[in-house]
Amino acid sequence: MSGKRSVSWSAACGLLVVFGFATPVRAAAVPASATYLASADRDAPATLIPPPSPHEDAKDRTAPATPAKPLRRTTCPPPAEFLTVSGFTSVQVNVDENGFNIVDDAANEPSIAIDPTNPDNIIIGWRQFDTIDSDFRQAGYGVSHDRGRTWVFPGSLAPGFFGSDPVLAADADGVFYYMSIDFSECRLFRSFTAGDTWEDYVQIVAAFRDKEWFTVDRTDGIGRGNLYTIWSDTNNFTRSTDGGLTWMTPMRIPLGTSPWGTIVVDPDGVVYACDRGFNVVRSFNAQDPNQQPEFTRTATVDLGGTFPPYPGGAPNPGGLLAQPWIATDHSTGPSRGNVYLLCSVNPPGEDTCDVRFARSTDQGATWTPSIRVNDDAPGANAYQWFGALSVAPSGRLDAAWYDTRTTQDDGQSEVFYAYSTDAGDTWSPNVRVAPVFNSRIGWPRQNKIGDYIGAISDAAGMNLAYAATYNGEQDVYFVHIAPDCNGNGLHDGDDIASGRSRDADHDGVPDECAGVDCGAIDTFKVVCRNGVLKAKVRSSLPEGTLLTIDNNGDRLTMTLDADGRGKVKWKQQTGAHTVSLLGCPNLDREAQCG
Repeated sequence: MSGKRSVSWSAACGLLVVFGFATPVRAAAVPASATYLASADRDAPATLIPPPSPHEDAKDRTAPATPAKPLRRTTCPPPAEFLTVSGFTSVQVNVDENGFNIVDDAANEPSIAIDPTNPDNIIIGWRQFDTIDSDFRQAGYGVSHDRGRTWVFPGSLAPGFFGSDPVLAADADGVFYYMSIDFSECRLFRSFTAGDTWEDYVQIVAAFRDKEWFTVDRTDGIGRGNLYTIWSDTNNFTRSTDGGLTWMTPMRIPLGTSPWGTIVVDPDGVVYACDRGFNVVRSFNAQDPNQQPEFTRTATVDLGGTFPPYPGGAPNPGGLLAQPWIATDHSTGPSRGNVYLLCSVNPPGEDTCDVRFARSTDQGATWTPSIRVNDDAPGANAYQWFGALSVAPSGRLDAAWYDTRTTQDDGQSEVFYAYSTDAGDTWSPNVRVAPVFNSRIGWPRQNKIGDYIGAISDAAGMNLAYAATYNGEQDVYFVHIAPDCNGNGLHDGDDIASGRSRDADHDGVPDECAGVDCGAIDTFKVVCRNGVLKAKVRSSLPEGTLLTIDNNGDRLTMTLDADGRGKVKWKQQTGAHTVSLLGCPNLDREAQCG
């Protein structure tokens, strides 16, 4: 057992047995009703640590004396978190080998990648702090092979070695890439097995390069498989044309030396990047392995505000409040090739932070006036921070962010979501999709919860990786934000935009789902026996009424019979389940399988 610690629970779940390097150590029994404390006083404010300089804020550059995972103490039973809001279920990702929460660690700054050849395979990377008593972190990651319903946390890619600023992507053939930085190099890890195994890392550059970001060309052009990277330095760009094995000598492109931005490829292989000054650069020839890349600055986009100051203030005192997201449209519709920019900005006036968006239809040369995506009242003085943007295969735009509007407390945020099906001209009403959390607790010797979140869109919705403190500590969560009231596997907004569904009252809900008379539901019963979860309805609703039932994000459509009754079931179910009848938020039911 050299170099590792592991934990197991007794059959009665009365004693936690902790195995160290050689001799087993028995911890005290934990009462079944007990809850852990993230600190001596779970609700006490954390001690603020002055923000460092430069931005990358590690002080502990070497591993603790014992670089194994910390003692995994927990309650009895200690399930991972499954939290459902508005029918969308957030699943905790950084869990132990039994699927339980790991106490006294911290995880933040997540990035997400999905296998385009098999979307069951999802990997999320994050900054893994094995103990909150140190800001030494590693390249943590979690793997799911069932579209995010369950997760495995194998540990860190390079145990005992510093790793920060994780960025993940997958190429067109399903190869996963994980980029991470140390204070002496920038590393790239590759997995050809959907995250189950990883190759030894490739050194991209033998120097510290803060806030790196990269993308992979997934087109069918000459640049297919190319990797492009930007970072904070005078020479702020590099490229690989052989799948990340070798890299060109870094070169200067006309972005800021600390871009803190993102980089993307359009359907024709054109490369775009942006920085925190909302400058956009473009290269037509970076895709050609036989040419030296040439970039030109096409525009400085007016997003109706400035990049929020760093450090970020109330919600994230030692970190950023924003990252500029540049994205391109790969759909086959009229918006194909569009370039989009979204960022949380500091607008003029009383508002502290708004999510704003702009579009270019001419390869970044000109941009539309910016649009405010969050729909709270102007001047409400709420923080809409960590705005993130992704584009669906249909061309639908998905946006998510942290939001303090409902709490009126700068330290208490929720996750909100909106979408657009007209290339960003208009946006849907904002929807709360995850519970409130305190962004100012659980700090691992830093006073921040990271600097960004991660998002990828699919046909049904937005796959979001984010950090929150529902356990009183910083953990990483996954939520598939998929408004799909009719259960056809497609986003409701796309159903309406394509004409598959009508929306007579223009409320964004397909007419076949609107107007569920919750008062006509006599009983909504949920039971789980022998791994089979059943949901049954008795009602006075007419025959043929369609009801959508959500089980931890897995949705089935129920058709009522002549007696107003219906049922659906799921097989091979385990663990805790929240079952919802969509449209009737007061009818949520809890069930335990196994």
